[in-house]
Amino acid sequence: MTKVKDIKFDIKIQNHLWFWGLYFLLNFFRWGAYFNDYEYSFKSNLIEFMLHIPLVYFNLFVLVPRLVLKSKYLQYSLALLASLGCVYILKTGLTYYIISKNIWPEANRDYQPFEINHILAVCIGELYVLAMASSIYLMLTWLKERERNRILTENQYKIKLEYLKTQIQPHFFFNTLNNLYALSLEDSEKVPDVIIKLSLLMEYVLYDIEGTKLTPLLKEFDYIQNYIEIEKLRFENATVFINLESNIDNINVPPLLLISLIENAFKHGGINNKELCIKINCKIINNKTLDFEIINNFVLSQNENSKRGIGLTNTKERLQLLYKNNYQLSHQIKFNFYIIRLQIPISNED
Repeated sequence: MTKVKDIKFDIKIQNHLWFWGLYFLLNFFRWGAYFNDYEYSFKSNLIEFMLHIPLVYFNLFVLVPRLVLKSKYLQYSLALLASLGCVYILKTGLTYYIISKNIWPEANRDYQPFEINHILAVCIGELYVLAMASSIYLMLTWLKERERNRILTENQYKIKLEYLKTQIQPHFFFNTLNNLYALSLEDSEKVPDVIIKLSLLMEYVLYDIEGTKLTPLLKEFDYIQNYIEIEKLRFENATVFINLESNIDNINVPPLLLISLIENAFKHGGINNKELCIKINCKIINNKTLDFEIINNFVLSQNENSKRGIGLTNTKERLQLLYKNNYQLSHQIKFNFYIIRLQIPISNED
């Protein structure tokens, strides 16, 4: 059985003092001017506030968390009535012995203790203060809680986004190390070139984009070019064309977002394909949208490994986190060509 947690209040103490102080002064001047008797107004308000304040906090800190939050509404009503009864007795007694034998001088006639009209007047006055103070207090607490939840949601979003990035990076390096291993078995002279390219990839990931939300598209294309050069060492008959139809200076994109699309073209287009051809088209539409398209030929095979990688899956999850529904990712097959197209809003931030 889950326990209902108590309400946690963290409003600063000075805010409480300001509220009660201003409220006391307002009542003091209001009733002092009304009766033209500031001495009586001060004494009566002093007694009332000595009772208002404990009642409000007793309701907020004890009755609400222990009864209302546990759906014990009948017990809460009885406890509140008992509290009002105690307040009435104390207020009446203090007024009688300290201020005046007339316990309700505001009325048009003398009242005796425990008369129904006097009881109702005192209880309604206490309920008014209780409702006003509690509503303000709970509203401020709700606003703080909402802000806390917003920060928590934002932090969870950042953590998930970083997790996806860290999951993608080892994926790339794992594939590259496999390529390097295959070349080393052949005693290939290309191994040093692969190591150099790999070091450039690692430098980009470990240093250039560490802790960054956006990276210049030009740097991202440098990273892509190094990746392509490594893959071309493995796929010797691969041909890659990069077509930049627009000026991409000052354009920023999330790091490592585009590379998984290119990796997918090599991974699936290169299977049983003697002449792999990949074309990458990149352009800016209306200075608002980055249009990134990859076209690769492929050869159908019944023995093709159907195991799906994490690259495209992570790309889709990152796109959803970064842009919600403000992006387009589509793919289609035309003849023996696989076409994948991504459109995202661009950023011109420095």
